[in-house]
Amino acid sequence: QVQLVESGGGLVQAGGSLRLSCAASGSIFRNNVMGWYRQGPGKQRELVADITSGGSTNYVDSVKGRFIMSRDNAKNTVYLQMNSLKPEDTAVYYCKYTDVVGPRRREFWGQGTQVTVSS
Repeated sequence: QVQLVESGGGLVQAGGSLRLSCAASGSIFRNNVMGWYRQGPGKQRELVADITSGGSTNYVDSVKGRFIMSRDNAKNTVYLQMNSLKPEDTAVYYCKYTDVVGPRRREFWGQGTQVTVSS
């Protein structure tokens, strides 16, 4: 099992910044992908960004140039620096851990952290 604990959410005005953190613990496999997803009111959960163990990142178009995802493998922690926040970024943000070992794929989710951007 892998446990994920998110932190850093809150209320911010449009144009502001927040930094989310997700700390992983448990049976972590070295080669993994960690991602940030979000689910806004009345919307489906969507991928925001993800990062491989080697540091390769992928972003949804709507956050490119504004959000930066990074990771500290020594701390098993990933971060999402969110700049120039917009009201449409309001959502619950979830951290996800994925690894694949042979035929086995494991996925774990955090509990989520609320981000609210006021206009």
